Amino acid sequence: MNGCQSNCSRALLLPIVITKFSILTLLALPALCPAAPRPNVLFIMADDHTTQALGCYGSRLAGLNPTPTLDKFAAEGMRFDRVFCTNAICTPSRASILTGQYPRTNGVLDLDGSLDANNQHLASEMKAAGYETAMIGKWHLMKEPAAFDHYCVLPGQGSYFNPTFRVRGGKAWPGNTIQKQGHSTDVITDLTLEWLKSGRNKDNPFFLMHHYKAPHDLFQNAPRYDDYLSDVKIPEPDTLWNQPGPRAGSIATRGKDDQLVSQIGAGVTLRCNTWRLGQKLGVQAGQDPEFGRETYQRYLKRYLRCVKGIDDNLERLFAYLREEGLYDNTIIIYTGDQGFFLGEHDLMDKRWMYEEALRMPFIVRYPPIVKPKSTSQWIVNNTDFAPTILELAGKETPAYMQGRSFVRALHGDDPPADWRKATYYRYWMHMAHNLGTPAHFGVRSDHHKLIFFYGTDTKPGSSKDTPAAWEFYDLEKDPSEMNNEYGNPEYAKVIARLKTELKSQRDALHETDADFPHIQTIVNKHWNE
Repeated sequence: MNGCQSNCSRALLLPIVITKFSILTLLALPALCPAAPRPNVLFIMADDHTTQALGCYGSRLAGLNPTPTLDKFAAEGMRFDRVFCTNAICTPSRASILTGQYPRTNGVLDLDGSLDANNQHLASEMKAAGYETAMIGKWHLMKEPAAFDHYCVLPGQGSYFNPTFRVRGGKAWPGNTIQKQGHSTDVITDLTLEWLKSGRNKDNPFFLMHHYKAPHDLFQNAPRYDDYLSDVKIPEPDTLWNQPGPRAGSIATRGKDDQLVSQIGAGVTLRCNTWRLGQKLGVQAGQDPEFGRETYQRYLKRYLRCVKGIDDNLERLFAYLREEGLYDNTIIIYTGDQGFFLGEHDLMDKRWMYEEALRMPFIVRYPPIVKPKSTSQWIVNNTDFAPTILELAGKETPAYMQGRSFVRALHGDDPPADWRKATYYRYWMHMAHNLGTPAHFGVRSDHHKLIFFYGTDTKPGSSKDTPAAWEFYDLEKDPSEMNNEYGNPEYAKVIARLKTELKSQRDALHETDADFPHIQTIVNKHWNE
Protein backbone atom coordinates (compact mmCIF):
# COMPACT_ATOMS: atom_id res chain seq x y z
CA MET A 1 0.00 0.00 0.00
CA ASN A 2 1.50 3.34 -0.96
CA GLY A 3 1.45 6.42 1.26
CA CYS A 4 -1.58 7.95 -0.42
CA GLN A 5 -3.62 4.76 -0.08
CA SER A 6 -2.58 4.34 3.57
CA ASN A 7 -3.66 7.85 4.51
CA CYS A 8 -6.94 7.40 2.61
CA SER A 9 -7.68 4.26 4.63
CA ARG A 10 -6.92 5.98 7.92
CA ALA A 11 -9.19 8.87 6.97
CA LEU A 12 -12.07 6.54 6.20
CA LEU A 13 -11.73 4.89 9.62
CA LEU A 14 -11.97 8.17 11.57
CA PRO A 15 -15.15 8.53 13.65
CA ILE A 16 -17.81 10.58 11.87
CA VAL A 17 -18.11 13.24 14.53
CA ILE A 18 -18.31 16.70 13.04
CA THR A 19 -16.22 18.96 15.21
CA LYS A 20 -13.91 21.81 14.41
CA PHE A 21 -10.96 19.53 15.30
CA SER A 22 -12.11 16.60 13.13
CA ILE A 23 -12.72 18.85 10.14
CA LEU A 24 -9.24 20.32 10.45
CA THR A 25 -7.78 16.82 10.80
CA LEU A 26 -9.54 15.57 7.70
CA LEU A 27 -8.45 18.62 5.75
CA ALA A 28 -4.86 18.01 6.78
CA LEU A 29 -4.90 14.46 5.36
CA PRO A 30 -4.74 13.63 1.65
CA ALA A 31 -7.93 11.66 2.24
CA LEU A 32 -9.86 9.99 -0.57
CA CYS A 33 -6.98 10.75 -2.94
CA PRO A 34 -6.42 8.47 -5.91
CA ALA A 35 -3.56 6.00 -5.73
CA ALA A 36 -0.29 7.22 -7.22
CA PRO A 37 0.28 5.81 -10.72
CA ARG A 38 2.43 2.71 -10.85
CA PRO A 39 5.76 3.17 -12.59
CA ASN A 40 6.42 1.86 -16.05
CA VAL A 41 9.33 -0.55 -16.42
CA LEU A 42 11.75 -0.34 -19.34
CA PHE A 43 14.32 -3.13 -19.39
CA ILE A 44 17.06 -2.42 -21.95
CA MET A 45 19.58 -5.11 -22.81
CA ALA A 46 22.35 -5.11 -25.39
CA ASP A 47 23.93 -8.35 -26.56
CA ASP A 48 27.53 -8.70 -25.32
CA HIS A 49 27.85 -5.12 -24.07
CA THR A 50 30.50 -5.44 -21.39
CA THR A 51 31.48 -3.15 -18.51
CA GLN A 52 34.84 -2.37 -20.14
CA ALA A 53 32.97 -0.62 -22.96
CA LEU A 54 30.95 1.74 -20.76
CA GLY A 55 32.67 4.94 -19.74
CA CYS A 56 30.93 5.00 -16.35
CA TYR A 57 32.75 1.80 -15.33
CA GLY A 58 36.12 3.49 -15.75
CA SER A 59 38.03 0.92 -17.80
CA ARG A 60 40.98 1.59 -20.09
CA LEU A 61 38.44 2.51 -22.80
CA ALA A 62 36.67 5.20 -20.76
CA GLY A 63 38.97 7.90 -22.15
CA LEU A 64 37.55 7.23 -25.62
CA ASN A 65 34.15 8.41 -24.36
CA PRO A 66 32.31 5.47 -25.98
CA THR A 67 28.98 5.93 -24.16
CA PRO A 68 28.17 9.58 -23.27
CA THR A 69 24.41 8.94 -23.18
CA LEU A 70 24.73 5.92 -20.90
CA ASP A 71 27.29 7.69 -18.71
CA LYS A 72 24.86 10.57 -18.16
CA PHE A 73 22.10 8.04 -17.53
CA ALA A 74 24.29 6.28 -14.92
CA ALA A 75 25.01 9.62 -13.22
CA GLU A 76 21.27 10.09 -12.81
CA GLY A 77 20.85 6.71 -11.12
CA MET A 78 22.71 3.78 -9.57
CA ARG A 79 25.59 1.82 -11.07
CA PHE A 80 25.94 -1.74 -9.77
CA ASP A 81 29.53 -2.97 -9.62
CA ARG A 82 28.97 -6.62 -8.64
CA VAL A 83 26.30 -8.01 -10.91
CA PHE A 84 27.12 -11.41 -12.40
CA CYS A 85 25.58 -13.89 -14.79
CA THR A 86 25.01 -17.53 -13.91
CA ASN A 87 26.21 -18.70 -17.34
CA ALA A 88 28.04 -16.34 -19.70
CA ILE A 89 26.27 -17.24 -22.91
CA CYS A 90 23.25 -15.58 -24.55
CA THR A 91 20.40 -18.07 -24.28
CA PRO A 92 20.91 -19.32 -20.70
CA SER A 93 21.38 -15.77 -19.42
CA ARG A 94 18.15 -14.61 -21.02
CA ALA A 95 16.33 -17.63 -19.60
CA SER A 96 17.56 -16.86 -16.08
CA ILE A 97 16.42 -13.24 -16.43
CA LEU A 98 12.91 -14.26 -17.54
CA THR A 99 12.44 -17.11 -15.06
CA GLY A 100 14.34 -15.98 -11.98
CA GLN A 101 15.82 -19.48 -12.01
CA TYR A 102 19.23 -21.10 -12.49
CA PRO A 103 19.83 -23.12 -15.67
CA ARG A 104 19.30 -26.58 -14.15
CA THR A 105 15.87 -25.47 -12.93
CA ASN A 106 14.65 -23.68 -16.06
CA GLY A 107 16.28 -26.30 -18.31
CA VAL A 108 18.27 -23.89 -20.50
CA LEU A 109 21.90 -24.99 -20.29
CA ASP A 110 23.21 -23.91 -23.68
CA LEU A 111 22.39 -22.20 -26.96
CA ASP A 112 19.90 -24.92 -27.91
CA GLY A 113 17.66 -24.19 -24.94
CA SER A 114 14.19 -22.69 -25.20
CA LEU A 115 11.38 -21.31 -23.04
CA ASP A 116 7.77 -22.01 -23.82
CA ALA A 117 5.03 -19.57 -22.80
CA ASN A 118 4.36 -21.31 -19.48
CA ASN A 119 7.93 -20.62 -18.40
CA GLN A 120 8.17 -16.98 -19.52
CA HIS A 121 7.46 -16.11 -15.92
CA LEU A 122 8.42 -12.47 -15.71
CA ALA A 123 6.11 -11.51 -18.57
CA SER A 124 3.24 -13.53 -17.09
CA GLU A 125 3.67 -12.11 -13.60
CA MET A 126 3.87 -8.52 -14.86
CA LYS A 127 0.77 -9.03 -16.95
CA ALA A 128 -1.04 -10.39 -13.88
CA ALA A 129 0.04 -7.25 -12.03
CA GLY A 130 -1.83 -5.12 -14.56
CA TYR A 131 1.04 -4.21 -16.86
CA GLU A 132 0.91 -4.23 -20.62
CA THR A 133 3.90 -6.26 -21.73
CA ALA A 134 6.07 -6.10 -24.83
CA MET A 135 9.23 -7.78 -26.10
CA ILE A 136 11.06 -6.02 -28.98
CA GLY A 137 14.41 -6.97 -30.50
CA LYS A 138 16.63 -9.98 -29.84
CA TRP A 139 14.78 -12.89 -28.19
CA HIS A 140 16.99 -15.96 -28.81
CA LEU A 141 14.84 -18.39 -26.81
CA MET A 142 13.44 -20.41 -29.74
CA LYS A 143 9.77 -20.67 -28.72
CA GLU A 144 7.17 -17.97 -29.34
CA PRO A 145 7.29 -15.18 -26.71
CA ALA A 146 3.57 -15.74 -26.30
CA ALA A 147 3.41 -14.62 -22.67
CA PHE A 148 3.91 -11.03 -23.87
CA ASP A 149 0.97 -8.95 -25.08
CA HIS A 150 3.10 -7.66 -27.96
CA TYR A 151 6.26 -8.97 -29.53
CA CYS A 152 8.43 -8.16 -32.52
CA VAL A 153 11.55 -10.30 -32.31
CA LEU A 154 14.53 -11.29 -34.40
CA PRO A 155 14.73 -14.95 -35.49
CA GLY A 156 17.74 -16.42 -33.72
CA GLN A 157 20.65 -14.01 -33.91
CA GLY A 158 18.90 -11.97 -36.57
CA SER A 159 20.57 -9.79 -39.18
CA TYR A 160 22.44 -6.56 -38.66
CA PHE A 161 21.01 -5.05 -41.84
CA ASN A 162 17.44 -5.07 -43.17
CA PRO A 163 16.35 -7.46 -40.41
CA THR A 164 13.33 -9.72 -40.47
CA PHE A 165 11.16 -9.88 -37.32
CA ARG A 166 8.65 -12.43 -36.13
CA VAL A 167 5.37 -10.93 -34.98
CA ARG A 168 2.04 -12.15 -33.69
CA GLY A 169 -0.53 -12.73 -36.41
CA GLY A 170 -2.93 -15.07 -38.17
CA LYS A 171 -0.36 -17.76 -38.90
CA ALA A 172 1.12 -20.03 -36.27
CA TRP A 173 4.55 -19.11 -34.91
CA PRO A 174 6.92 -18.47 -36.61
CA GLY A 175 4.90 -17.86 -39.76
CA ASN A 176 4.15 -14.15 -39.40
CA THR A 177 7.12 -11.97 -40.26
CA ILE A 178 7.87 -8.42 -41.27
CA GLN A 179 11.04 -6.99 -42.76
CA LYS A 180 12.47 -3.56 -42.02
CA GLN A 181 15.11 -1.58 -43.86
CA GLY A 182 18.15 -0.23 -42.09
CA HIS A 183 20.58 -1.19 -39.34
CA SER A 184 19.13 -3.39 -36.61
CA THR A 185 19.95 -0.96 -33.78
CA ASP A 186 18.11 1.86 -35.53
CA VAL A 187 15.23 -0.41 -36.52
CA ILE A 188 14.74 -1.89 -33.02
CA THR A 189 14.62 1.64 -31.58
CA ASP A 190 12.10 2.65 -34.26
CA LEU A 191 9.90 -0.33 -33.42
CA THR A 192 9.99 0.46 -29.71
CA LEU A 193 9.12 4.12 -30.30
CA GLU A 194 6.28 3.07 -32.58
CA TRP A 195 4.85 0.79 -29.89
CA LEU A 196 5.23 3.43 -27.17
CA LYS A 197 3.52 6.05 -29.32
CA SER A 198 0.64 4.11 -30.80
CA GLY A 199 0.80 0.39 -30.08
CA ARG A 200 -0.07 0.22 -26.40
CA ASN A 201 -3.01 0.91 -24.13
CA LYS A 202 -1.96 4.10 -22.38
CA ASP A 203 -4.40 3.50 -19.54
CA ASN A 204 -2.07 0.79 -18.19
CA PRO A 205 1.56 0.94 -17.10
CA PHE A 206 3.95 -0.82 -19.46
CA PHE A 207 6.64 -3.42 -19.02
CA LEU A 208 8.86 -3.30 -22.09
CA MET A 209 11.90 -5.46 -22.80
CA HIS A 210 13.93 -3.57 -25.43
CA HIS A 211 16.78 -5.80 -26.63
CA TYR A 212 19.52 -4.87 -29.10
CA LYS A 213 21.32 -7.40 -31.28
CA ALA A 214 24.47 -5.25 -31.19
CA PRO A 215 27.29 -5.51 -30.36
CA HIS A 216 27.22 -9.27 -30.94
CA ASP A 217 30.03 -10.58 -33.18
CA LEU A 218 30.99 -10.26 -35.94
CA PHE A 219 30.26 -6.63 -35.32
CA GLN A 220 28.61 -4.70 -38.15
CA ASN A 221 27.96 -1.04 -37.51
CA ALA A 222 25.71 1.37 -39.36
CA PRO A 223 27.71 3.01 -42.20
CA ARG A 224 27.59 6.44 -40.54
CA TYR A 225 30.03 5.12 -37.94
CA ASP A 226 32.64 3.81 -40.37
CA ASP A 227 35.03 6.67 -39.55
CA TYR A 228 34.41 6.66 -35.80
CA LEU A 229 37.76 6.05 -34.04
CA SER A 230 39.47 5.50 -37.39
CA ASP A 231 42.47 7.62 -36.42
CA VAL A 232 42.58 6.49 -32.79
CA LYS A 233 44.86 3.84 -31.34
CA ILE A 234 42.75 1.78 -28.95
CA PRO A 235 44.57 1.08 -25.66
CA GLU A 236 45.54 -2.56 -25.26
CA PRO A 237 44.74 -4.45 -22.05
CA ASP A 238 47.70 -5.19 -19.81
CA THR A 239 46.96 -8.92 -20.08
CA LEU A 240 46.90 -9.15 -23.88
CA TRP A 241 50.54 -10.21 -24.21
CA ASN A 242 51.32 -11.91 -20.91
CA GLN A 243 48.84 -14.75 -21.26
CA PRO A 244 49.23 -17.46 -20.18
CA GLY A 245 51.93 -16.02 -17.88
CA PRO A 246 54.00 -18.01 -15.39
CA ARG A 247 51.29 -18.23 -12.69
CA ALA A 248 48.09 -17.77 -14.67
CA GLY A 249 45.60 -20.53 -15.27
CA SER A 250 46.16 -24.20 -14.54
CA ILE A 251 46.70 -27.51 -16.27
CA ALA A 252 43.00 -27.29 -17.15
CA THR A 253 43.48 -24.10 -19.17
CA ARG A 254 47.06 -24.61 -20.36
CA GLY A 255 47.59 -28.35 -20.50
CA LYS A 256 50.56 -30.27 -19.19
CA ASP A 257 53.76 -28.34 -19.95
CA ASP A 258 51.60 -25.75 -21.78
CA GLN A 259 50.76 -28.24 -24.53
CA LEU A 260 47.17 -26.93 -24.86
CA VAL A 261 47.94 -23.20 -24.93
CA SER A 262 47.32 -23.14 -28.69
CA GLN A 263 43.98 -24.96 -28.34
CA ILE A 264 42.32 -23.50 -25.23
CA GLY A 265 41.08 -19.94 -25.15
CA ALA A 266 40.63 -18.61 -28.67
CA GLY A 267 41.94 -15.09 -28.75
CA VAL A 268 43.16 -12.06 -30.62
CA THR A 269 46.76 -13.05 -31.25
CA LEU A 270 48.14 -16.15 -32.94
CA ARG A 271 48.61 -17.88 -29.56
CA CYS A 272 45.29 -19.70 -30.02
CA ASN A 273 43.85 -18.91 -33.42
CA THR A 274 41.22 -21.66 -33.59
CA TRP A 275 38.40 -19.19 -34.27
CA ARG A 276 40.54 -17.28 -36.83
CA LEU A 277 39.44 -13.86 -35.63
CA GLY A 278 42.15 -11.96 -37.51
CA GLN A 279 41.38 -13.68 -40.78
CA LYS A 280 37.66 -12.95 -40.39
CA LEU A 281 38.51 -9.29 -39.85
CA GLY A 282 40.64 -9.20 -42.99
CA VAL A 283 44.05 -8.98 -41.31
CA GLN A 284 46.84 -10.04 -43.66
CA ALA A 285 48.77 -13.16 -42.70
CA GLY A 286 51.81 -12.40 -40.59
CA GLN A 287 53.48 -12.94 -37.26
CA ASP A 288 52.85 -11.64 -33.77
CA PRO A 289 53.00 -9.07 -32.38
CA GLU A 290 52.07 -7.23 -35.59
CA PHE A 291 49.26 -9.65 -36.47
CA GLY A 292 47.76 -9.58 -32.97
CA ARG A 293 47.96 -5.80 -32.68
CA GLU A 294 46.23 -5.21 -36.00
CA THR A 295 43.57 -7.80 -35.15
CA TYR A 296 42.98 -6.13 -31.80
CA GLN A 297 42.56 -2.66 -33.34
CA ARG A 298 40.04 -3.89 -35.91
CA TYR A 299 38.19 -5.99 -33.33
CA LEU A 300 37.81 -3.11 -30.88
CA LYS A 301 36.89 -0.48 -33.45
CA ARG A 302 34.15 -2.60 -34.96
CA TYR A 303 32.84 -3.43 -31.51
CA LEU A 304 32.90 0.19 -30.30
CA ARG A 305 31.20 1.43 -33.48
CA CYS A 306 28.28 -0.87 -32.66
CA VAL A 307 28.30 0.42 -29.09
CA LYS A 308 28.23 4.00 -30.36
CA GLY A 309 25.12 3.16 -32.37
CA ILE A 310 23.40 1.86 -29.24
CA ASP A 311 24.36 4.93 -27.23
CA ASP A 312 23.04 7.33 -29.87
CA ASN A 313 19.79 5.39 -30.23
CA LEU A 314 19.25 5.45 -26.49
CA GLU A 315 19.41 9.23 -26.61
CA ARG A 316 16.54 9.06 -29.11
CA LEU A 317 14.57 6.77 -26.81
CA PHE A 318 15.25 8.79 -23.67
CA ALA A 319 14.37 12.04 -25.47
CA TYR A 320 10.95 10.64 -26.32
CA LEU A 321 10.34 9.59 -22.71
CA ARG A 322 11.30 13.08 -21.54
CA GLU A 323 9.06 14.78 -24.09
CA GLU A 324 6.09 12.64 -23.06
CA GLY A 325 6.63 13.11 -19.33
CA LEU A 326 7.45 9.42 -18.88
CA TYR A 327 11.13 9.62 -18.02
CA ASP A 328 10.83 10.09 -14.27
CA ASN A 329 7.92 7.68 -13.79
CA THR A 330 9.65 4.84 -15.63
CA ILE A 331 12.04 2.46 -13.94
CA ILE A 332 14.76 2.22 -16.57
CA ILE A 333 17.28 -0.63 -16.37
CA TYR A 334 20.28 -1.02 -18.67
CA THR A 335 22.32 -4.22 -18.85
CA GLY A 336 24.05 -6.70 -21.14
CA ASP A 337 23.24 -10.41 -21.30
CA GLN A 338 26.71 -11.12 -19.87
CA GLY A 339 30.18 -9.64 -20.09
CA PHE A 340 32.59 -9.97 -22.99
CA PHE A 341 36.34 -10.21 -23.60
CA LEU A 342 37.93 -7.34 -25.45
CA GLY A 343 41.40 -8.87 -25.62
CA GLU A 344 41.90 -9.35 -21.87
CA HIS A 345 43.85 -12.58 -21.21
CA ASP A 346 44.18 -12.67 -25.01
CA LEU A 347 40.57 -13.85 -25.16
CA MET A 348 37.58 -12.96 -27.30
CA ASP A 349 33.88 -13.79 -26.86
CA LYS A 350 32.55 -14.69 -23.36
CA ARG A 351 31.80 -18.09 -21.67
CA TRP A 352 34.62 -18.04 -19.08
CA MET A 353 34.14 -17.36 -15.37
CA TYR A 354 36.87 -14.73 -15.46
CA GLU A 355 35.65 -11.25 -14.53
CA GLU A 356 35.35 -9.75 -17.99
CA ALA A 357 32.75 -12.35 -19.04
CA LEU A 358 31.18 -13.01 -15.64
CA ARG A 359 30.39 -9.40 -14.74
CA MET A 360 27.36 -7.69 -16.28
CA PRO A 361 26.81 -3.95 -16.58
CA PHE A 362 23.74 -2.96 -14.60
CA ILE A 363 22.40 0.56 -14.19
CA VAL A 364 19.04 1.67 -12.77
CA ARG A 365 17.40 5.08 -12.99
CA TYR A 366 14.22 5.83 -11.04
CA PRO A 367 14.28 9.19 -9.22
CA PRO A 368 11.58 8.42 -6.61
CA ILE A 369 13.88 5.94 -4.86
CA VAL A 370 17.31 5.92 -6.55
CA LYS A 371 19.76 8.66 -5.68
CA PRO A 372 21.82 10.15 -8.52
CA LYS A 373 25.49 9.19 -8.76
CA SER A 374 25.01 6.24 -6.42
CA THR A 375 26.69 2.85 -6.62
CA SER A 376 26.03 -0.57 -5.13
CA GLN A 377 28.38 -3.33 -4.07
CA TRP A 378 25.72 -5.97 -3.44
CA ILE A 379 26.51 -9.38 -4.97
CA VAL A 380 23.66 -9.78 -7.45
CA ASN A 381 23.12 -12.25 -10.28
CA ASN A 382 20.69 -12.37 -13.17
CA THR A 383 18.22 -14.65 -11.35
CA ASP A 384 17.57 -11.64 -9.09
CA PHE A 385 16.36 -9.36 -11.89
CA ALA A 386 12.84 -10.78 -12.11
CA PRO A 387 12.13 -10.71 -8.34
CA THR A 388 13.39 -7.12 -8.19
CA ILE A 389 11.23 -5.96 -11.09
CA LEU A 390 8.22 -7.70 -9.58
CA GLU A 391 8.69 -6.01 -6.21
CA LEU A 392 8.98 -2.64 -7.91
CA ALA A 393 5.68 -3.46 -9.61
CA GLY A 394 4.09 -4.31 -6.26
CA LYS A 395 4.29 -8.11 -6.44
CA GLU A 396 5.96 -10.65 -4.16
CA THR A 397 8.54 -13.08 -5.51
CA PRO A 398 6.83 -16.35 -6.52
CA ALA A 399 8.05 -19.42 -4.67
CA TYR A 400 9.28 -21.02 -7.90
CA MET A 401 11.85 -18.27 -8.46
CA GLN A 402 15.32 -18.89 -7.01
CA GLY A 403 16.55 -15.32 -7.18
CA ARG A 404 15.81 -12.60 -4.63
CA SER A 405 14.74 -8.99 -4.90
CA PHE A 406 17.43 -6.37 -4.29
CA VAL A 407 15.09 -3.37 -4.14
CA ARG A 408 16.70 -2.45 -0.82
CA ALA A 409 19.94 -1.89 -2.71
CA LEU A 410 18.15 0.71 -4.84
CA HIS A 411 17.26 2.54 -1.65
CA GLY A 412 20.94 2.57 -0.70
CA ASP A 413 20.61 0.01 2.10
CA ASP A 414 23.27 -2.52 3.03
CA PRO A 415 22.57 -6.19 2.23
CA PRO A 416 20.60 -8.07 4.89
CA ALA A 417 22.49 -10.59 6.99
CA ASP A 418 21.10 -13.52 5.00
CA TRP A 419 22.01 -12.12 1.57
CA ARG A 420 24.26 -14.36 -0.52
CA LYS A 421 27.97 -14.19 0.26
CA ALA A 422 28.94 -15.69 -3.09
CA THR A 423 27.32 -16.23 -6.47
CA TYR A 424 27.29 -19.53 -8.38
CA TYR A 425 28.31 -19.92 -12.02
CA ARG A 426 28.40 -22.76 -14.54
CA TYR A 427 29.37 -23.03 -18.19
CA TRP A 428 28.26 -26.28 -19.88
CA MET A 429 29.31 -26.07 -23.55
CA HIS A 430 32.65 -27.84 -23.35
CA MET A 431 35.11 -26.76 -26.09
CA ALA A 432 32.27 -25.61 -28.37
CA HIS A 433 32.44 -23.50 -31.53
CA ASN A 434 36.25 -23.57 -31.89
CA LEU A 435 36.52 -21.17 -28.95
CA GLY A 436 38.35 -23.58 -26.69
CA THR A 437 36.43 -23.02 -23.45
CA PRO A 438 36.44 -26.02 -21.08
CA ALA A 439 33.30 -26.75 -19.07
CA HIS A 440 33.55 -25.42 -15.52
CA PHE A 441 31.70 -24.16 -12.45
CA GLY A 442 32.56 -22.10 -9.40
CA VAL A 443 31.69 -19.36 -6.93
CA ARG A 444 32.63 -15.70 -6.75
CA SER A 445 32.57 -13.93 -3.35
CA ASP A 446 33.36 -10.34 -2.40
CA HIS A 447 37.10 -10.77 -2.77
CA HIS A 448 37.81 -14.30 -4.03
CA LYS A 449 36.95 -16.67 -6.83
CA LEU A 450 37.11 -20.47 -6.94
CA ILE A 451 36.71 -22.30 -10.28
CA PHE A 452 36.68 -26.02 -11.04
CA PHE A 453 37.33 -26.99 -14.65
CA TYR A 454 35.96 -30.51 -15.07
CA GLY A 455 36.75 -30.60 -18.77
CA THR A 456 34.13 -32.82 -20.37
CA ASP A 457 30.80 -32.70 -22.16
CA THR A 458 27.43 -33.79 -20.78
CA LYS A 459 27.70 -36.86 -23.01
CA PRO A 460 30.38 -39.29 -21.80
CA GLY A 461 33.28 -40.29 -23.98
CA SER A 462 33.94 -36.95 -25.61
CA SER A 463 37.04 -36.81 -27.78
CA LYS A 464 37.56 -33.20 -26.66
CA ASP A 465 38.09 -33.95 -22.96
CA THR A 466 40.61 -31.66 -21.28
CA PRO A 467 42.40 -31.96 -17.91
CA ALA A 468 40.51 -31.21 -14.70
CA ALA A 469 41.90 -28.66 -12.23
CA TRP A 470 41.09 -25.91 -9.75
CA GLU A 471 41.84 -22.21 -9.98
CA PHE A 472 41.61 -19.69 -7.15
CA TYR A 473 42.09 -15.93 -7.35
CA ASP A 474 42.48 -13.19 -4.73
CA LEU A 475 40.58 -10.42 -6.51
CA GLU A 476 41.80 -7.69 -4.18
CA LYS A 477 45.48 -8.38 -4.77
CA ASP A 478 45.07 -9.71 -8.30
CA PRO A 479 42.05 -8.12 -10.03
CA SER A 480 43.32 -9.23 -13.44
CA GLU A 481 43.33 -12.89 -12.32
CA MET A 482 46.85 -13.61 -13.47
CA ASN A 483 48.00 -15.52 -10.36
CA ASN A 484 46.31 -18.84 -9.62
CA GLU A 485 46.79 -19.24 -5.87
CA TYR A 486 45.10 -22.61 -5.54
CA GLY A 487 48.25 -24.34 -4.34
CA ASN A 488 49.25 -21.54 -1.97
CA PRO A 489 48.93 -22.75 1.67
CA GLU A 490 48.23 -19.18 2.79
CA TYR A 491 44.78 -19.49 1.21
CA ALA A 492 43.94 -23.01 2.42
CA LYS A 493 41.23 -21.85 4.85
CA VAL A 494 39.63 -19.50 2.34
CA ILE A 495 39.60 -22.20 -0.33
CA ALA A 496 38.08 -24.73 2.09
CA ARG A 497 35.37 -22.23 3.00
CA LEU A 498 34.59 -21.55 -0.66
CA LYS A 499 34.44 -25.27 -1.42
CA THR A 500 31.87 -25.64 1.35
CA GLU A 501 29.92 -22.73 -0.14
CA LEU A 502 30.20 -24.22 -3.61
CA LYS A 503 28.86 -27.60 -2.50
CA SER A 504 26.07 -25.99 -0.51
CA GLN A 505 24.90 -23.90 -3.47
CA ARG A 506 25.12 -26.79 -5.92
CA ASP A 507 22.89 -28.84 -3.61
CA ALA A 508 20.42 -26.06 -2.83
CA LEU A 509 20.08 -24.91 -6.45
CA HIS A 510 19.74 -28.43 -7.89
CA GLU A 511 22.93 -27.77 -9.87
CA THR A 512 24.60 -31.09 -9.04
CA ASP A 513 25.53 -33.76 -11.55
CA ALA A 514 23.28 -36.58 -10.42
CA ASP A 515 22.15 -36.96 -14.04
CA PHE A 516 25.73 -36.95 -15.33
CA PRO A 517 27.59 -39.61 -13.31
CA HIS A 518 30.72 -39.35 -15.49
CA ILE A 519 30.99 -35.67 -14.50
CA GLN A 520 30.30 -36.44 -10.85
CA THR A 521 33.12 -39.00 -10.93
CA ILE A 522 35.54 -36.30 -12.06
CA VAL A 523 34.28 -33.89 -9.40
CA ASN A 524 34.66 -36.49 -6.65
CA LYS A 525 38.13 -37.48 -7.82
CA HIS A 526 39.49 -33.93 -7.72
CA TRP A 527 37.44 -32.38 -4.93
CA ASN A 528 40.08 -32.74 -2.22
CA GLU A 529 43.14 -32.05 -4.32
